[in-house]
Amino acid sequence: MTAKTPEELLTEVSDWWTTGIIDIHPGKIAMRGYPIEELIGNVRFPEMVWLLLRGELPERAQSELLEAAMVASVDHGPHAPSISVSRMAVTCGLPVNGAMASAINVLDDIHGGAGQQCMELYREIAAEAGDEADPDRAVGAVLERWRAAGIKFFPGFGHRFHPLDPRTPRLFAIARARGLAGRHIDAAATLSAALDRAVGRHVTINATGAVAAALSDIGFPAGLMRGIALVARCAGLVGHIYEEQQRPAMSSMWDAAERAVPYDGTTNGGEDP
Repeated sequence: MTAKTPEELLTEVSDWWTTGIIDIHPGKIAMRGYPIEELIGNVRFPEMVWLLLRGELPERAQSELLEAAMVASVDHGPHAPSISVSRMAVTCGLPVNGAMASAINVLDDIHGGAGQQCMELYREIAAEAGDEADPDRAVGAVLERWRAAGIKFFPGFGHRFHPLDPRTPRLFAIARARGLAGRHIDAAATLSAALDRAVGRHVTINATGAVAAALSDIGFPAGLMRGIALVARCAGLVGHIYEEQQRPAMSSMWDAAERAVPYDGTTNGGEDP
């Protein structure tokens, strides 16, 4: 069999793998059709994220809301699983990339996936409402379906530490000030009021719920929510990893665990000798 030339191999690859994100050749880099040298210094990072994900540059108000959402998502505290895992990984000798990978791997359905789930919830409410002017009915119908399915906790609502999440009203205020608040932010507010009535106390819309509503109103699909959250969270992760490298703290957890975690199993295999 005759070996294929590099040109033939390139032709075969291009038949099944193409990309609309980057066009790169010797001396040329273009992102979504824009020469990189024209983007550098002229667009901000949130605009670049929008361009890569959506295929076009956003309007200024849109990029400002995306930026606000990413700022709200950079760090959820040292108790957050991804942060704790990243710092513990440092104590095991992992470098920055290894610690980052360990942290990213725990950003799944429970810790990191609620934003996508919340987007889907808002869109279900919006679809239920249709063109009618009765959001309470739509929210009630969706809540009933979720409860019938055995779902007791709603993604994007409630917080273990914040009775009122301070990020939510600020993010919604930015959306409204820029004329970008729409039916998903409205759905979040209506759902919040319905949950308050159901449980007899205020259930805060947490940052995840606020970001999901804001990004839904500017057209982001639910499938991108985890990626956007990850882009934002990486900044916080790098900060915690570097801090752990400079001021080790998590290594004390090993000693604390030895002292604080009691053994409650059997002795001698459960039988006396």
